Amino acid sequence: MAGAFGLKLGSGGMAYDYSIGPINYERMRRERTSKTQTALKKNGIAAALLFRPENIRYATSTKFIEFVDRLRYSLVFAEQDAILFETPGRSIWDVPWIKPEQFRLSLQWACQSPGREASWESARQFAEGIKRELDQLGLANEPLGIDEIDEAGRQALVEAGLKLVNVMPVMLEARAVKTRDEINCVHMITAICDAAHYAMYEAIKPGVRERDIRAVGIDSLIRNGAEDVWDVLVSSGGQMGGLSMNMDKIIQPGDVVTIDITRATYMGYNSCYYRNFKVSTKPSAREKDLHNRSYDRMYKVIDAIRPGITAAELAENWATAEEKGLPTDRLMWCDDLAHGLGLWLYEYPICNRLWSLKHPMVIEEGMTMAVEAMEFDPLVGRTKLEEMLVVTANGTEIFSKVPVKDMIVASPIMLG
Repeated sequence: MAGAFGLKLGSGGMAYDYSIGPINYERMRRERTSKTQTALKKNGIAAALLFRPENIRYATSTKFIEFVDRLRYSLVFAEQDAILFETPGRSIWDVPWIKPEQFRLSLQWACQSPGREASWESARQFAEGIKRELDQLGLANEPLGIDEIDEAGRQALVEAGLKLVNVMPVMLEARAVKTRDEINCVHMITAICDAAHYAMYEAIKPGVRERDIRAVGIDSLIRNGAEDVWDVLVSSGGQMGGLSMNMDKIIQPGDVVTIDITRATYMGYNSCYYRNFKVSTKPSAREKDLHNRSYDRMYKVIDAIRPGITAAELAENWATAEEKGLPTDRLMWCDDLAHGLGLWLYEYPICNRLWSLKHPMVIEEGMTMAVEAMEFDPLVGRTKLEEMLVVTANGTEIFSKVPVKDMIVASPIMLG
């Protein structure tokens, strides 16, 4: 259903003084903070200590260098402004929506690398600082939400007398249904990935290595505005399991190349976007069959998506372990999968046979998702397809534009 959210991208991702453009960042910051506070109130959590970068970014619209785990963190509250614990060197002038009095210096023990005594001393000082902030607000006796922390930090908080509860589901709940500006961020990264898939299509030819194609894809993503790129996964030609870890394999005529642009981001919003390419020649009947099976299952799920349907109903369309010749769904939890996309690769909703048949989530309008289906044949390799989309009032709007119904032939060899 094209245009359900008014999402045709009429310009790029830059902001201008004369036009808001497709994304209103001030509105997005305000709405994300409001949704965080609403979710905390709904779940009876007055304060939460966030360490995961995507949660900090969602609640406070701030980001900084993340070269060490838990380098920075934030106390967020159901009823008042957040407190940001920042690493040295961060300029508070970069984030004018955060008042100077909301900033504190973070305490770091660098994954316990300074040694037992030094790490424990820093963790204890960290916990005492958090307790002091909560005491001043009258919240030290309330449950404190935690999304992720190492064991030294957890022990220090407990010894400081704080009662910890899991806040990760609360943050995922807040992030599940996207605002119009978040949806446009997902749309934007999909458009950037469209360009990268096309650049890689042009680069695929006999004699290049998988790593050469990967380099072209990463270069295209960065040049076209991706904020960050986790990886471009390239596999070809019947490799064990379908994934190459060294990417030194030379592409040959007749190979099937499967490419996944995984966790490329625009304003933090993630991609997950597969396509299959046949090198130089037309796909064989066997290869067409693998491609078509993935396509058919993927679109059975996509065509069924609408607000109110459950992930269990959608998961009935996925291949069973028995059909794949496997003993358990645990061996294929991400072979056939629909998953939420946002500031992380996997958000609500999750739809597969392993989890969703027993614990189904409900699909809602405004969720942004990736839907993927995979086949594997030892003579062909791994073939996988994936679309990126948003759930609309009447179904879905597909963002990914690179052709998908038929396997794409790259560098065709013309025969007389």
